[in-house]
Amino acid sequence: MSLVVVGSVAFDSIKTPHGEVHEALGGSAVHFALASRFFEDTQLVGVVGADFPEQNRKLLADCGIDLAGLEVVPDGKTFRWSGEYFDEMNRRETLSVDLNVLESFDPKLPDSYRDSRFVFLANGAPVTQLSVLDQMNGSPFTMADTMNLWIQIARDELESLLRRIDGLVLNDEEAFLLADTKNMIKAGRFIADKFDLEILVIKKGEHGCLVFRDGQEINLPALPLAEVVDPTGAGDSFAGGLMGYLAQQNATDLDTFKRAVAWGTVLASFCCEGYSVDRVAKLDWAEVQERFRVYQGMLDLGLEAKVS
Repeated sequence: MSLVVVGSVAFDSIKTPHGEVHEALGGSAVHFALASRFFEDTQLVGVVGADFPEQNRKLLADCGIDLAGLEVVPDGKTFRWSGEYFDEMNRRETLSVDLNVLESFDPKLPDSYRDSRFVFLANGAPVTQLSVLDQMNGSPFTMADTMNLWIQIARDELESLLRRIDGLVLNDEEAFLLADTKNMIKAGRFIADKFDLEILVIKKGEHGCLVFRDGQEINLPALPLAEVVDPTGAGDSFAGGLMGYLAQQNATDLDTFKRAVAWGTVLASFCCEGYSVDRVAKLDWAEVQERFRVYQGMLDLGLEAKVS
């Protein structure tokens, strides 16, 4: 049961209180796919320039990621982003954004991708995200990410997208902007109801996430980390673990979705422990399983205990 992700492939330059890296492999589709690979075959759709090194392609291929959908623009340059984190990683400043080949990205799905039952549309222009849905055969379970920019400058296109997908993942600030309220419960209910979403996940960073499903609100914590090296890509790793598990199980019921969120939380925690993709790319399944057991222990309330 394959999984398609459409998003950016990038070179990231990142500075944190712990150090810095220059032009490291990054991008939403990359972080997603490196997390989802633990659960399901992942087909990546993105675009790079001629400057994209073979070693990066080999790293992704060696992790089992299908790159038939990775377009190479011979005379173009790969998307670049740079940013700096301050304090305890609670504040980030974007220093530069060079879209390069991403500016005119028009995703073309290989025929072998079009029958996938699960699709994730990573953050991007809503028009671009909609074009992917038009290329799919049937009606795959589709979730998407977005950002403040699209809510502000492409609201109509974004709302058209939201009415065609099954689920949305966004952070708390984006939810507040989309719903025009500062109350998270009201924001989530408004968004889920207005766009008839089966699933809505509002990410709260180090405070975990809030899931809206079937008229219920379910709050799940993040994994506490003693040291966060670089949170770049954590949200995409979260989505990759979540969607990868759903695709593996070929199910989207509430219990399966809660377990998927837990796996996503685990993968996101690993992402934060290294710069760029370093930590997640080198992970083995035994490490992931062990941390999942730790997370399970956090959530275990000891159901045998009686409430008096």
